[in-house]
Amino acid sequence: MKRFRICFTALCFFLMYFVSFSQTRKQLERKRSNLKKEIKQVNSLLIETKKKKNNALDDLKDLTHKISIRERLIKTITLETTILSKEIQNNQKEIQKNNDELTKLKLDYQKMVVKTYKSKSLQSKTMFLLSSKNFYQAYKRVKYMQQYNDFRKKQGNDILLKTKIIEQLNDSLLNRKKAKDRLITEEKTQNKAVEKDKKNQEKLVSSIKKQERRYKSQLLKKQKEEKRIAARIDRLIRDAIAKANKAKGAKKSSKFTLNAAEKALKASFEQNKGNLPWPVPGIITRKYGVQPHPTFPGININSTGLHIAAKGNADAKSIFNGKVMSIQSHTDGKKSVYVRHGNYISVYNSLEKIYVKKGDPIKTGDKLGKIFTDKITGKTKLSFILYKNTTRLNPQEWIQ
Repeated sequence: MKRFRICFTALCFFLMYFVSFSQTRKQLERKRSNLKKEIKQVNSLLIETKKKKNNALDDLKDLTHKISIRERLIKTITLETTILSKEIQNNQKEIQKNNDELTKLKLDYQKMVVKTYKSKSLQSKTMFLLSSKNFYQAYKRVKYMQQYNDFRKKQGNDILLKTKIIEQLNDSLLNRKKAKDRLITEEKTQNKAVEKDKKNQEKLVSSIKKQERRYKSQLLKKQKEEKRIAARIDRLIRDAIAKANKAKGAKKSSKFTLNAAEKALKASFEQNKGNLPWPVPGIITRKYGVQPHPTFPGININSTGLHIAAKGNADAKSIFNGKVMSIQSHTDGKKSVYVRHGNYISVYNSLEKIYVKKGDPIKTGDKLGKIFTDKITGKTKLSFILYKNTTRLNPQEWIQ
């Protein structure tokens, strides 16, 4: 019984040990799967988008983004392969250990069988019992024979259990070796793809350097326009706060004066931080905040929100319950929708068609407008900004 418990405990330990390994590996598998999906999105939304005119600067940014994702994928595959190698090594050690234990169990069992055979040839069980001096001794001898038989049965069970463990270990080892081979093949494929992308990247960099002055001029002009739009948005929000507070008879403030319902909405919005839905499915092509330009040293990009590339004809959707605070039109023909959630405001820029009007109550996921698709580049991108009163927030910290 004791030996059986030891074998059973060993099996449980083995399973727990490899479960902990497999949990880490499953996390890496999920990450690998997500990165591969992200590469597909970059290809479909950015790289393979039909264009009437190429822009080397945009192409370089998209290709660099794709390379960075693929490099993260390669690192994930390498880490997953390393864990598999450790699992295989530990698996092999466990097989050797169990084989040694099985050999010893079989040897012990063999010795007992021989001993039983010899004892049977010397005297039968009946004679063994009849030769007892008294009833108590006969009882003890019966108990002894029962324990002896039980022990033999336990030895047989131990051998079966140990054999089962070895079979499971061998199956596990085979599966892990196959998985490792698949990962090695995938890593080679991804490395080749990165090499190809980097060659294209070098060509684009060379092309941009030849016309650096023109591209820098375009970039600075675009940044100036973005600053002007950002200033208009800030001013509109300040005016909206002042107007809302005045209507309630509140004092002048840079923050919304909230009633009970608005306070409840604010609290609910805050409770959902990190779990709010995306305003549109896609990939983030520009993050929030100040960041160095990937091509031109010394030039920084100040992003007021997130730039999300989406499929053509995609709609921007509200990230939470609220009310349409304002609709704004820009000189380039694009429009913006402002949705207020208590003292939070979500702004959906770069829309070409609006589905709502000022004052409309909004539910999470409601369609607000169709996102503008650039006729030259063929790309569809939403600029998404988030405010708390007049303070800009990083939207990436709030969405899922």
